Amino acid sequence: MALHADLRRTLARAAVAASALACAAGPARAAELEGASMSPLMALPFAGVLLSIALLPLLAPDFWHRHYGKVAAAWAALALASMLAAQGSAATAGAVFHTVALEYLPFILMIFALFTTAGGLALQGNLHGSPAVNTGLLALGAGAASVIGTTGASMVLIRPLLRANDDRRHNVHVVVFFIFLVANIGGSLTPIGDPPLFLGFLLGVDFFWTAANLWKQTLFCVVALLAVFFALDTWLYRREGVIAPDPTPDEPVRVTGLVNVALIGVAVGAIVLSGLWKSQTVFVVLGTPLPLQNIVRECVMIGVGLASLALTSPKTREANGFEWEPVLEVARLFAGIFVCIIPVLAMLKAGAQGPFAPLIALVTGADGRPNEAAYFWMTGVLSSFLDNAPTYLVFFEMAGGDAGKLMTSLASTLAAISMGAVFMGANTYIGNAPNFMVYAIARRAGVEMPSFFGYMLWSGAILLPLFALVTLIFIG
Repeated sequence: MALHADLRRTLARAAVAASALACAAGPARAAELEGASMSPLMALPFAGVLLSIALLPLLAPDFWHRHYGKVAAAWAALALASMLAAQGSAATAGAVFHTVALEYLPFILMIFALFTTAGGLALQGNLHGSPAVNTGLLALGAGAASVIGTTGASMVLIRPLLRANDDRRHNVHVVVFFIFLVANIGGSLTPIGDPPLFLGFLLGVDFFWTAANLWKQTLFCVVALLAVFFALDTWLYRREGVIAPDPTPDEPVRVTGLVNVALIGVAVGAIVLSGLWKSQTVFVVLGTPLPLQNIVRECVMIGVGLASLALTSPKTREANGFEWEPVLEVARLFAGIFVCIIPVLAMLKAGAQGPFAPLIALVTGADGRPNEAAYFWMTGVLSSFLDNAPTYLVFFEMAGGDAGKLMTSLASTLAAISMGAVFMGANTYIGNAPNFMVYAIARRAGVEMPSFFGYMLWSGAILLPLFALVTLIFIG
């Protein structure tokens, strides 16, 4: 399957923009943005792009589908104009190149590699959706989410789960719990699992830090949700009595596209290696250091994606309903998000001397220490309605932005931020990218999915009490 022309153009434009900035480089050490002198109004493009992503798909879906790239570009242009006016061309160029080279391109290339390889893995055949089978598929998906990402695991398993339950009268709850477990909470153990954690990895968080520090909380949430699901599914299954004839013909269950398992292993290995290998070869462009290990990692991501396209049968991708639109949307929207967030992060770096000092005070105790419960809930609430990846970045920076300290003396703070971003992305359809994808696939398959607010009744009744217990047990 050829690489989608729009996706090629989107990635090429990002690379050209980075190259143009590199060609404009002056001194090896670029000027930096001075966050303390910025106006809080420079955060408006960031708020605007996030609110556009949250609201326009609901209020104007046709307009959004046709013009989301233009909307993101308009907000990014406004952010760039404000930075140029306030800080000048040298500081702005350096900040944008740093963001594109060290955050945006690694993020998008990782998404490209995992999306492509996961899209080439297909679980085919027909299972029968008993409570035990459904619970097993949800557990499998929750485990896979930290290996192939929440988007990848959702893509591989949602259609087999829907086929397994297409003869059930009650199947809405199956998809709702799938969003809870597979599209969100299951991805909390590795940087590959969920985009916020990969951004943390790019900022210096060790690859295995999340697993070492979040496994108890994740296991608690996964086991609790699986237990609730099994009880609910068993009750509904018994109420249904005689199950309707299965509309899906019985076929042996099989996995196709297994070459992608090896390719996923290569991608994961490259990411782990980039965190362990500290090459002495570093290229400096516009004041931004580009270590050799990072360049190798990005090349491997491209190679893995292209190899998957070359080695996977088109029929396997068709069985998965594979299409480029989801990753194309992520590439375009996050290009805008990453530009718009630059002045916000600069202002947060200024700390108590910056314009966001009152916001920092909200998550700081009287003794000057971070309030972990406040970080968990504030990160979580914003991640529920805005995209959880940029929300993670904001609170990461609010907590000091020093990965070394956040992994050690402030480990509980980083754990709270990570849990808030990943766990509470499940609270709404728009909290995490796979949520709406799963919703749309289920709707097309005939499942009468709840409305936006109907889904929030489910998440409010099930997830909020669970997160209150997480706070009491693990945060205090």
